[in-house]
Amino acid sequence: MSDGFKEREKGFESKWAHDEDLRFKVMARRNKLLGLWAAAEMGLSGAAAEDYAKAVIRSDFQKAGDDDMLAKLRDDFAAKKISQSDSAIRRKLDELLAIAGRQVMGEAKK
Repeated sequence: MSDGFKEREKGFESKWAHDEDLRFKVMARRNKLLGLWAAAEMGLSGAAAEDYAKAVIRSDFQKAGDDDMLAKLRDDFAAKKISQSDSAIRRKLDELLAIAGRQVMGEAKK
């Protein structure tokens, strides 16, 4: 392999690693924002809201995708007799993904 090809390959690997790191940060921020939103919907604030957001983040590590986290929210909302449809929660998830992306990208520029 030529040195130019090796350098280009290394550059692509570095960019991929950087992009994956940003993606992880955005998703973690989105999940935290979702947890804080759900906590507010359930009347939690302060430390209780932060603790709930952390529990939402942890729930997302159970299986790939968002279904585990959404199941937690559905169960928690049902326990508090709060009506939130799956589609409403998914819309909120999409909205918060955009917000999290802007926040993380803004922090990355600093």
